[in-house]
Amino acid sequence: MVNPWQHFDYEERDGVATITFARPDRLNSLTFEIYSDIRDLTQSLRGRGHEVRVLVIRGEGRGFCSGGDVDEIIGRLVKMGTREVYDFARMTGACVRNLREIPQPVIASVNGIAAGAGAVLAAASDLRILAESASFRFLFTSVGISGGDMGVSWLLPRIVGLGRASEMLLLGGKVTSHEAAAWGLASRVVPDDQLDAVVAEYAGRLKELAPWGLAMTKEMLNRAASTDYSSAIEMDA
Repeated sequence: MVNPWQHFDYEERDGVATITFARPDRLNSLTFEIYSDIRDLTQSLRGRGHEVRVLVIRGEGRGFCSGGDVDEIIGRLVKMGTREVYDFARMTGACVRNLREIPQPVIASVNGIAAGAGAVLAAASDLRILAESASFRFLFTSVGISGGDMGVSWLLPRIVGLGRASEMLLLGGKVTSHEAAAWGLASRVVPDDQLDAVVAEYAGRLKELAPWGLAMTKEMLNRAASTDYSSAIEMDA
């Protein structure tokens, strides 16, 4: 298929959609336009659960995604009014919300660095397959903004627990692939040269399962995170 998105590579093949961040010279940093395309693409997948069974997110070159591009985003934000900054924050949050709410399982194929917004996009994915060289940095406080950007203050404690999430978000330090696995942030860690093959294996297994069952599982996991045990039992029924 012809890629309809201008700011990253996109492919659909045999029921698997793949987003590839394609700015390797900038460690796949994000721009306003990339955020906008992620939001719009993921929104478009909401009604395509039978046609597109799985979404894979990956990065070209040495890293998964180094977060927002400082030159292209910060330089524009400082010139904006309060309303425009708020609209930008809502757009980035919509990217995360869509990843959680679309019916397709989302696999983050993480090589090299996943920092800032890149780390959040990986955390918002359902599965995170990491190359051994991969690492996370939630470095928002390092640049003077809230460590809870893009909803990660809700996401991360549910993945790694409040204590680990507090350490990651307050200090913004490097989390290696093996630390991520030990703390529950990585679904699996594999040698770098096996990453693509293992991700393809996971995607292949998922696409053979019933779309409705996968979509309902995602929905129940999301809803159960904010309800009590008895209500969760009733929802599952």
